[in-house]
Amino acid sequence: MITVQIREDEEFIKLGQALKKAGLVDSGVDAKRVITEGMVELNGRTELQRGKKLHDGDVVSYGGETIRIVK
Repeated sequence: MITVQIREDEEFIKLGQALKKAGLVDSGVDAKRVITEGMVELNGRTELQRGKKLHDGDVVSYGGETIRIVK
């Protein structure tokens, strides 16, 4: 499992940013593509919004990898 930490001065991280920070996509364009094609799950459900706000405890799945969001 990959851990992605929300910056101290922020309340959330957006889904596309989390995928990039975890190293699962190379760019925002790649993040947008995999999200809008329904390849990403958030807390067990397909998520289609690149700008979806992720909070502490959220779990993202993509490409056989799992990301846990922590504060």
